[in-house]
Amino acid sequence: MFLRLALGVIFIYAAWLKLPWNEPWQLFANAVAAYDVLPMWAVKIVARVLPWGELLIGLLLISGFFLRTASIAAAVLLLGFFSIMVRTYASGIQIECGCFGAGDIISPKTLARDGSMLLAALWLVWLAFRGRERRALKS
Repeated sequence: MFLRLALGVIFIYAAWLKLPWNEPWQLFANAVAAYDVLPMWAVKIVARVLPWGELLIGLLLISGFFLRTASIAAAVLLLGFFSIMVRTYASGIQIECGCFGAGDIISPKTLARDGSMLLAALWLVWLAFRGRERRALKS
């Protein structure tokens, strides 16, 4: 439960910092564009939609509803983010990660932080499915 709540709060916090009322979506779009992996039309879509998806995942993780789906979504998102961050860092490109708003340059610290969140999400997926198996065995 602690793992579910911690990841949920992290996802909600990350979304909150990127939602339009906090700062214009274009600032997050600039961070997404800096990775140079998406065409500009896709950058605009990601910058407008991703924070809402993060918010939904966070709320589902905290509430426990659709836990398997929410934990898989969190793990897939974090795997994608982490992979792109590692690729960018390994290329020697110095950009903001865009994870928690402006000013967070990709560094060993950000890679360790996001890598640990990915491991936590993968563990949560395992726990979510393990719980289902245990219930099926008891029946």
